[in-house]
Amino acid sequence: MRALQMKTPISQAFPFGLFNSAIQRRWKKPADTAQTRLENRTRDSQLDKLTANLQRLATVLQLQHLISKRRGPYVSVQIMSRWKNIVGLNTGMGEFLRKYPHIFEIFTHPVKRNQCCRVSRRMLDLMLEEEAAVKECELDAVRRVKKLLMMSVSGTLRVHTLWLIRRELGLPENFRDSVLAKYCDDFKLVDLETVELVRRDEDEDLGVAQVEIWREREYTEKWLSEFETKYAFPINLPTGFKIECGFREKLKNWQRLQYLKPYERKDVVWVQNCGGIQRFEKRAVAILHELLSLTTEKMVVVERLSHFRKDFCMKVNVRELLLKHPGIFYISTRGDTQMVFLREASRKGCLIEPNPVYVVRRKMLDLLLLGQRHSREPNIESKEESDNVVVDEDVGVDVDVGGPRDGDWVIPILDNFDDNLHEISDSSVQELSNYSENKNSRTEYKLQF
Repeated sequence: MRALQMKTPISQAFPFGLFNSAIQRRWKKPADTAQTRLENRTRDSQLDKLTANLQRLATVLQLQHLISKRRGPYVSVQIMSRWKNIVGLNTGMGEFLRKYPHIFEIFTHPVKRNQCCRVSRRMLDLMLEEEAAVKECELDAVRRVKKLLMMSVSGTLRVHTLWLIRRELGLPENFRDSVLAKYCDDFKLVDLETVELVRRDEDEDLGVAQVEIWREREYTEKWLSEFETKYAFPINLPTGFKIECGFREKLKNWQRLQYLKPYERKDVVWVQNCGGIQRFEKRAVAILHELLSLTTEKMVVVERLSHFRKDFCMKVNVRELLLKHPGIFYISTRGDTQMVFLREASRKGCLIEPNPVYVVRRKMLDLLLLGQRHSREPNIESKEESDNVVVDEDVGVDVDVGGPRDGDWVIPILDNFDDNLHEISDSSVQELSNYSENKNSRTEYKLQF
């Protein structure tokens, strides 16, 4: 028993308190992982709110896609309730549809007498406008795909990888046949799942990254030295970010660090000395920065970035790398998916330099945010009453065609009011004369005494 008692640790035998405060006690070092950095990061309320709204818009578009697959233009609400798990709703389908009357119209079927739903005319017009904007900006989308292929080490990309970010790149649903097959001089399908760039060095502007334009503007307009801007990135720290000791010096040294730029054709070597790891990570930051700048809304789902690791030779943890640079990227965890934003491209939840595709999608989001506001139908009875009134052109006044007018009920009240007014005036005169007589009699009585 004594041996067992001696083996028990001191912390359990003597709990930490006032009388044993001199006893040394070990404390565990707090873990510093990607998950803890994600939980303890400085939040951006505007981008978080935008992410939540975009999640709802994605659910609405998914429902519209399921409705379009049906034969008719409408679907019963009972059938749509089966899509609850497919879409990922936590509420009832009918409750969700009634939240957005500007997008979904619920009506009763004239024959079956059940509740049915269809997409509103305004939403359909916006979807047609989006298709027209995507078709109009087709050359810009081709340019984006070519720049992605130029960043690839082998000059090839999988078609499935492009399909995952087709909406972010402004590509149509059938881009494989409508874009890749149409521009056969620029793209070549090696097999059914791989696309390759045919001509690479024809256009020199394709090899210029978006951050290079910013560096040139900083060098010419702000008169900064080339040593400070040659390898620098725009830094926009979030509001409330806590700057620790030594952070500014580390950031300044990182901005001056040289790296292999995304469009340079060299063998990527991960050297573990002389800052080789930092240069390799900075090259990955430049690739992610360029990828986000090529998207239409300057954001993309974090999970989809992992599909580019092999093609772009990024042997790093993408999410951890994004969390290391809060002044360049921001990860929002609202909803089921994690969304990464390019901080320099947005201000107060909106793009600084919008494009036609973004403008149309923003209209869809504004229609979603209307909710149940301005959804009441106009009063039909007041319109029918106004139709009964005709303006006489000669006199210039309203003439009643039929039915009572709005001011007819006032006339009998005024007639009764005149009669009552005469009675009240007669009675009031008599009361005043009696009051004056009584007052005179009182004054005479006082004078006698």
